[in-house]
Amino acid sequence: MTYQRIVCLSTEAVETLYALGAEDRIAGISGFTTRPARARAEKPKVSGFSSSRIERILAVQPDLVIGFSDMQADICRDLAGAGVEVHLFNQRDVAGIFRMVRTLAAIVGKQGAGETLVTELQAQIDTVRAQAAQWLVRPKVYFEEWNDPLISGIGWVSELIGIAGGDDVFPELAGHSSAKARIIADPLDIVHRAPDIIIGSWCGKKFRPETVTERPGWNAIPAVKEGMVAEVKSADILSPGPGAITEGLPQIAAIVRQWQERRA
Repeated sequence: MTYQRIVCLSTEAVETLYALGAEDRIAGISGFTTRPARARAEKPKVSGFSSSRIERILAVQPDLVIGFSDMQADICRDLAGAGVEVHLFNQRDVAGIFRMVRTLAAIVGKQGAGETLVTELQAQIDTVRAQAAQWLVRPKVYFEEWNDPLISGIGWVSELIGIAGGDDVFPELAGHSSAKARIIADPLDIVHRAPDIIIGSWCGKKFRPETVTERPGWNAIPAVKEGMVAEVKSADILSPGPGAITEGLPQIAAIVRQWQERRA
């Protein structure tokens, strides 16, 4: 017997269960859920992301709670203490996203649908990678996850930039799961790395490109001089689920393509 009342504390678990055709198993979602849009109307919102009132989760009588990362470890600990089964994912790259899909598929008895979804996601990646292979020069890309302090892109974002034909200018930081470990203390370090493209994706708030281009000394950056400062909304790229591949990757690829066309 598979689980029948699942609470999802992060948006990518909700998205994946809907994609697997298992939305009927979802008993509650995070208020930060964005995909699919109808989930917000159909499912009770029982938690935040890094904080939650455990009684709201217990009120929907879950037989399983799905969490993500160390930021939800305390919530999962408290739920386990209350006798609830929990599964805490911690995927940080594309391979991890695929493992998450397959694991959720097994949990709800939808292994076939899980393999189909992974195959579809891999096909999208392969298509974008093949398109990018035609270019002789790869642009340097600075991805900004937050503006105060400056935080560079996390692992799967850096990987998707590479698939789209660019090179992350802070590859040494991308492997750190903690945002604190990806803080760029000196903004002039970005100037010195001279990115050709700047992509902003401020988690939970609108990206304001004018505040980026007006930073002291940043007018020397090729991306600023050439007007290659763009946004990919955080909901489309900063959750490590299918949407990062189906929504975020094509947007990054389109930005890289624009740079290539201008260069040509």
